[in-house]
Amino acid sequence: MDQPIATPLTAEQVDRMTLWWRAANYLSVGQIYLLANPLLREPLRMEHVKPRLLGHWGTTPGLNFIYLHLNRIIRDRDLTVLFIAGPGHGAPGVVASTWLEGTYSETYPEVSRDGEGMYRLFRQFSFPGGIPSHAAPDTPGSIHEGGELGYSLSHAYGAVLDNPDLIAACVVGDGEAETGPLATSWHGNKFLNPAQDGAVLPILHLNGYKIANPTVLARIPPADLHALMTGCGYDPIEVAGSDPAVMHQALAAAMDRAFDAIRRIQQQARSGDGKLLPRWPMIILRSPKGWSGPKTVDGKPAEGNWRAHQVPFTMEKPEHLGLLEDWLRSYRPEELFDEAGRPIAAITGLAPVGGKRMSAIPQSNGGLLMRPLRMPDYQDYALDVPEPGGVKGESTRVMGAFLRDIMKCNAETRNFRVFAPDENNSNRLNDILEVTNRAWDAETVPNDDHLAPDGRVMEILSEHTCQGWLEGYLLTGRHGLFSCYEAFIHIVDSMVNQHAKWLKSSRAIPWRRPIASLNYLLTSHVWRQDHNGFSHQDPGFIDHVVNKKADVARVYLPPDANTLLWVTDHCLRSWDRINVIVAGKQPEPQWLDMESAIKHCTQGIGIWPWASNDQNTQPDVVMACAGDVPTLEVLAAVDLIRHLLPNLKVRVVNVVDLMTLQPKSQHPHGLTEEDFDALFTTDKPVIFAYHGYPMLIHRLVYKRTNHKNFHVRGFMEEGTTTTPFDMVVRNRLDRFHLVADVIDRVPGLSARAVYVKQAMRDKLIEHEQYIVRVGADMPEVADWRWPARG
Repeated sequence: MDQPIATPLTAEQVDRMTLWWRAANYLSVGQIYLLANPLLREPLRMEHVKPRLLGHWGTTPGLNFIYLHLNRIIRDRDLTVLFIAGPGHGAPGVVASTWLEGTYSETYPEVSRDGEGMYRLFRQFSFPGGIPSHAAPDTPGSIHEGGELGYSLSHAYGAVLDNPDLIAACVVGDGEAETGPLATSWHGNKFLNPAQDGAVLPILHLNGYKIANPTVLARIPPADLHALMTGCGYDPIEVAGSDPAVMHQALAAAMDRAFDAIRRIQQQARSGDGKLLPRWPMIILRSPKGWSGPKTVDGKPAEGNWRAHQVPFTMEKPEHLGLLEDWLRSYRPEELFDEAGRPIAAITGLAPVGGKRMSAIPQSNGGLLMRPLRMPDYQDYALDVPEPGGVKGESTRVMGAFLRDIMKCNAETRNFRVFAPDENNSNRLNDILEVTNRAWDAETVPNDDHLAPDGRVMEILSEHTCQGWLEGYLLTGRHGLFSCYEAFIHIVDSMVNQHAKWLKSSRAIPWRRPIASLNYLLTSHVWRQDHNGFSHQDPGFIDHVVNKKADVARVYLPPDANTLLWVTDHCLRSWDRINVIVAGKQPEPQWLDMESAIKHCTQGIGIWPWASNDQNTQPDVVMACAGDVPTLEVLAAVDLIRHLLPNLKVRVVNVVDLMTLQPKSQHPHGLTEEDFDALFTTDKPVIFAYHGYPMLIHRLVYKRTNHKNFHVRGFMEEGTTTTPFDMVVRNRLDRFHLVADVIDRVPGLSARAVYVKQAMRDKLIEHEQYIVRVGADMPEVADWRWPARG
């Protein structure tokens, strides 16, 4: 084992650091257990103990030990370090350290750094009206809650991109290390450019156990673990033991070695003398689970055992009260805090000063640093659409040109990146590569395409890692966009949950500043995955996001390139949102010129007069659509109706902003009842062609006056490898089914239009026979165009 043998600390330093560690551990135990008597100035009684014991002890003393040693490094070297606690349930320790260094009391003056403040610190933890048990937005210095494990290291790498002076010290718990997202995120070092980015110091904290089981990495042979980390491109520095005095020297030596290596790598790269893919340091720290806690409880092992994971013992047995008091007094609080309950100077003097404290660096409250993007005028990229449907275009390719110039405009400030799981070009965003490359610091060979260490396109075939990188980038004050195949964005469903909760909680915390929105472009969507088949056909991410709080979630379905440009500009200028943009990449008819697109998108929903014939009267039917392919099918259906049922009054309503369908009382973008009724009427049938699952539209409009007359078509889990038009036929979203729906829903029309309905059935049979014989869609479908004016 590569155990450091140096002793960089003086005896006085060891003694003082031990004082801090004892204080942090005491404060951590107090948060979990105590409701009163915080300084044990009187014998402990049951009424001093919380009625519900919540929190995690097992990982906490190790986190306290690491935090303390990082403070030494920061003070000695004048560094800016972001602390990311992968085991976010170690919040008792993180909160304790922020209180010891003063930031917590500065942020929350009522939790003062004295006995009265300690009482409030203990009482609030995991208590109604208090703070969560994880390192949540309430915790100064935190950008990572850790409620769901697996994302710490990707957050760390995202945070240091374009932050050359920042070092993210990321503690990876050994339970967390078993998750898929974490296993992939070790490869973030291949995308880090030491010349312009900061550095990540992973600290793999092995305490041996999860809730009730041993952890994999703690039980494999140390040589195998070393080989694993070496194979991932790191230089592992290993520290192990349980004697605090010995461990202080060992971890201090490991920290010195690691930070020396980081400085050497960065200096070489920034002087133009760096090597390809440097071997970055990382630390493997082995310490007992529940270190310094009770050795045994009820005759069973506690310290160094899975039983220490959460609350080591309850208060159900009378003898546990004495056990708790002995545990707390083992830290000798009378030596750590003065008569007023303030930490003694020997402890507080170990903390960095001011904005160098890990709980006070501005990068941990990224909104303090966020600056608006420099944006070119999106109207300059407009497609010329002389009349609706008169030209075809690839909407996301047009968006790509706009993104290219956003990247160019922000080249000096370096605060914008795009992220994709190997799909930037597939999603037609190729133009971005005209002004930047893909980030890549590993080996290159001839014929590689646009790879360079200073690239600003982040591509790795891991949706989890892309999401984590982008979240870390946004949370430290920058901007970005994540493009993905629609079906596979589900991979990050849980990560979206966590980010939405972070945003929701942050909004209620006055000192948290807004951050740039998390922007998704979902393309290669359900209706044009005919070639890849059923596995690639799923529009359900929209439903997932719509479940989030109304002040966070936004969903946009621009039907063409010009509306997509408006939506892109709007989303990149927003903050504290999760914006989902769904747009196709295939050549499609373009409907609106830029002037019309601006008016339409500003409202988010509206009548398309040029496609409607109900002017100055009530419509017989409203044909509504949301999404590019549903819009195409609705317009093709309306064209058929004009020829086959010329006297029918049809109104076409297109929806760009899905949230407009909700009542104004439920969502800030929702239409008023009056405006909704004006668009959709109070009693006429509404045939709604929707991009996703039909039930979502019913959910959004169920309180509306005319809800009972909404008939929604969308994806019905019918798919295969087939033709583009057959995909909509299989889900009854096609023009022929839509015409039949109109005939069925308009009162009195069914008997008069029986021949038209028969013709629609015939067309569906003709379609099926044609694609089986030819393997492509019928020319009258594939070549259909909206009729030109005049």
